Amino acid sequence: MASLRDIKSRITSTKKTSQITKAMQMVSASKLNRAEENAKAYVPYMGKIQEVVAAIATGTNDSGHPMLTSRPVKKTAYLVITSDRGLAGAYNSNVLRAVTNAINERHTSSDDYVIFAIGRMGRDFFVKRGSNVIESVVALPDQPSFADIKEIARKAVGMFTDGTYDELYMYYNHFVSAISQEVTEKKVLPLTDIAVEMGTTASYEFEPSAEAILEVLLPQYAESLIFGALLDGKASEHAARMSAMKSATDNASELISNLTLVYNRARQAAITQEITEIVGGAAALE
Repeated sequence: MASLRDIKSRITSTKKTSQITKAMQMVSASKLNRAEENAKAYVPYMGKIQEVVAAIATGTNDSGHPMLTSRPVKKTAYLVITSDRGLAGAYNSNVLRAVTNAINERHTSSDDYVIFAIGRMGRDFFVKRGSNVIESVVALPDQPSFADIKEIARKAVGMFTDGTYDELYMYYNHFVSAISQEVTEKKVLPLTDIAVEMGTTASYEFEPSAEAILEVLLPQYAESLIFGALLDGKASEHAARMSAMKSATDNASELISNLTLVYNRARQAAITQEITEIVGGAAALE
């Protein structure tokens, strides 16, 4: 059985850990508020650009644009959004598990796919497994801007356009609420179902031409999808970390209560033993 000193030391260390997790919970809650606002503020822009692209795609005869045309799949790209740090519960592991399962189901060789990694956890995961990580971005700020991922987004879209691979999937955690995040798979390219997703769209007149605007707007739209998923994923990351730290704090409080009870019982037993020994010694002297 542990000594009173050992139990006391463990109570002290657990209290210090609890203070740290409580502080991290509060910091994540603060970051979550801003991240959620950023993600929500981006939704109207995404809705409008998708509406315009859908209107052009359905109203033009330029169906031969590579970003709108399906082709035989010889190689697939996966863009995976994770965090740079752990201590976020199952936030990273759920996404990585989903990507790994999809890769195992679709491919028999590592030559059949490439990885774009946003976040250190995802990059390190695939590098250790020998996957072809052709581009990665790490050390992103808690409130990222498009400039932070501009290069990887443009490279991902450009390599599809020039035929390096034939489809692009994106995996990230979709923010549902502060206590719920859903792993999401989204097919970014080719944009074959954008008109179906939008349904009826408004009527537009394009100048100089729909085809010329489509040439510029389609890459921007695909890049916007990636940035929107990053904002969504950041909100999910902060929510997951807040929940994980809350659980850690609650577990630490429960452990402190249990250890305090054990400590008090052990101290009472020691005092009782001392009293018994004193009484026994006094009786022996009579």
